[in-house]
Amino acid sequence: MFTKPPALDYHSTLFTLLSINTQATPILILALLVLLAFSFMISGSEVAFFSLNYKDISLLKTKQDIGYKRIVTLLEEPKTLLASMLIANSFINIAIIVISNLLLDNYIHIKPQFFWVEFLIKVVVVTSILLLFCEVMPKVMATQNNVRFANQVSGVVDGMNYLCKPFSRVLVGYSDIIEKKLSSKSNNAVTNEEMSHAIDITYPEENEKNILKGILEFGSITVKQIMKGRLDVSGVDFDTTFNELTHRIEELHYSRLPVFKEDLDEVVGMIHTKDLIPYLHESENFDWHKLMRQPFFVHEQKLIEDLLQEFQAKRIHFAIVVDEFGGTSGIVTLEDILEEVIGEIKDEFDEEEATFKKLDDNNYIFEGKTMINDVCKAMELPVDTFDVVKGEADSLAGLVLEIAGEIPKPQQIVECGDFEFTVLTLIKYRIEKVKVTIKPMPLD
Repeated sequence: MFTKPPALDYHSTLFTLLSINTQATPILILALLVLLAFSFMISGSEVAFFSLNYKDISLLKTKQDIGYKRIVTLLEEPKTLLASMLIANSFINIAIIVISNLLLDNYIHIKPQFFWVEFLIKVVVVTSILLLFCEVMPKVMATQNNVRFANQVSGVVDGMNYLCKPFSRVLVGYSDIIEKKLSSKSNNAVTNEEMSHAIDITYPEENEKNILKGILEFGSITVKQIMKGRLDVSGVDFDTTFNELTHRIEELHYSRLPVFKEDLDEVVGMIHTKDLIPYLHESENFDWHKLMRQPFFVHEQKLIEDLLQEFQAKRIHFAIVVDEFGGTSGIVTLEDILEEVIGEIKDEFDEEEATFKKLDDNNYIFEGKTMINDVCKAMELPVDTFDVVKGEADSLAGLVLEIAGEIPKPQQIVECGDFEFTVLTLIKYRIEKVKVTIKPMPLD
């Protein structure tokens, strides 16, 4: 006859589990802290990485820091990266819930008939931990400084992405298939970057490429980016005599000139050369002011796409650009707008002089008055490369002054990230020529 071994009741089993958990408590607490740290970084990185705009990414491409390079590389496959983050964070959160449950079993002892109270306490505690340390805190920090946060956690994110990439690519592939099948209409929207790449591989001629890219970027360019700066504006004083006016026009070869009182901040009219032709034989005392036309003013932040429509509607070719304080920033013409699409337009009066000289792939010499937008184009960099540091500057000289914080001396080198600006010529506190050097990549 066999005797039945004594059965282990519920309380003895529970006691054994609790004693095991008590012995493993330090290890479980350490594991919980590590998992919370990983969840903190990955959750924050979702906001940090995917809140970076095109301008931020373009700036990071100019940096030599390995963390910034890692960010740019990871964002080359945004869908796969996001899927890897979600997969990793999901598994980590599940592990946090399991470990938290084991730890709470050591401290919560409630009668079996009140199991729902124990369950409710665990849900509240674990949910609070996950919300505070794995959602709210990391995402608030990442929102406040997305570039720094992304740089600091880029190594962890890269490791998680490497581990989860096989699974995330499969999931992204299936999601794309499902999305295509569920879509009633195909989505033809593409980004400017994709369009630019398509233009590069489709059109072999450089002129065709430049025209199409100009059309592509046309809608996002402001007047401030293409205008002629105030220092390059030639005008006519209101008190100028008729004889002086004709000589001034003959000297400048401009078809339109602004007329000002005292200085360019008080433009009172426009004088057109063709309006003077019938009166060329008049005496020096001829009152030419009656031939002035009403000036047209535009704000420097106005989009050139809108300005072109206004030029067409008003049948004018010339506008005075003003800043937020009402002062004159410069002028913009119809020719300036068209040049953004079809390239530089030269007539018989334009001088054949370049505003820059390329010494080699990393060294250029520019005139200080060259617009920052044109400097970037000449060096084949994104036009927003210096947006973060340029402040209110429009020209290269203004950019150097903004970075230096003072008027630099001749041959002084002003450093900014991966660039060096050497002041070559300085005339009466005005920077005339600047050498721009792109720092070479460090050899590993």
